[in-house]
Amino acid sequence: MKRSLLFAVLAALLAQSAAAQDWPTRPVKIYIPFGPGSTPDMVGRMIADRLQQKLGRAFVIEDKPGASGNTGTDAVAKAAPDGYTLGISIGGPLAINLLLFAKMPYDPARDIATITMVATQPSVLAVNARLGVDTVAELIALLRRKPGKYNYGSIGNGSLSHLAMEALALASGTAIVHIPYASSPQAMTALVRGDVEIVCLPAISVTPQLASGEVKILAVSTAERSVLLPGVPTLKESGIDVEADAWMGLIAPAKTPEPILARIAREVSEVITAPDIRAKLKAQLMEPIPTSPEEFRARIDADIARWSPVIRAANIGIK
Repeated sequence: MKRSLLFAVLAALLAQSAAAQDWPTRPVKIYIPFGPGSTPDMVGRMIADRLQQKLGRAFVIEDKPGASGNTGTDAVAKAAPDGYTLGISIGGPLAINLLLFAKMPYDPARDIATITMVATQPSVLAVNARLGVDTVAELIALLRRKPGKYNYGSIGNGSLSHLAMEALALASGTAIVHIPYASSPQAMTALVRGDVEIVCLPAISVTPQLASGEVKILAVSTAERSVLLPGVPTLKESGIDVEADAWMGLIAPAKTPEPILARIAREVSEVITAPDIRAKLKAQLMEPIPTSPEEFRARIDADIARWSPVIRAANIGIK
């Protein structure tokens, strides 16, 4: 009985290894949990196009927005675990939404297999130039002198741009009024017009406005200075212990065989670190960050730990 069980296990492992070597033998679907033109959509299409050229099979992008990214991520979680349904997801549906939603349609720890992180995008703390501050210290001093007077814009309740500003307010003991918008361009328009005085948004949303002189970048919210914005200090350097960067990762349904996941990880890591793809990401102020599945999972856990006290303190939630 034990020998027959051992043979069955070995046979299954050999079959999985053969399937990984042959992958893909048919089209692969990649779900994007946000709409066309979103950053995950753009990165997903970049990867899909290159994989299709490289492997000779169709890689089909399907945008499935809704519920702050939960809808598209759930489509991955519910798919067959065979390597032919993948997804590009971000910190929201994989970590932050667990803290925001009273009920989730999937459990990221149980229903999702992490493959590799794909790219990271720094966020920046920016102000309307008419606010008259040039450093984070000057901004914090102003907010402390006039608590509740100034507004900040975000790209929605519970978004990274919202949580980063609430974390800043919490860390500095200040009060700032939140005004949510539907997108980064709308939040930036509000900043330029002076409808809000402060934002913490993806850098690519802010940098095109610098030439006008209407906007100033005070800090980058990554743990270390970004190689894409080397002259900009971090929030930590400025005395505020807040870290927030937008990352994306490649996921699959749980129970997808490990040899297939490893094959996909190798192929995608080669794609995102190719010089031309790296250059395309850089043009959007993004960096490729291939990782192991364990490193990817650790990043998800770290985000849950980072944002849980902020969400509790600010009483943020989505029903």
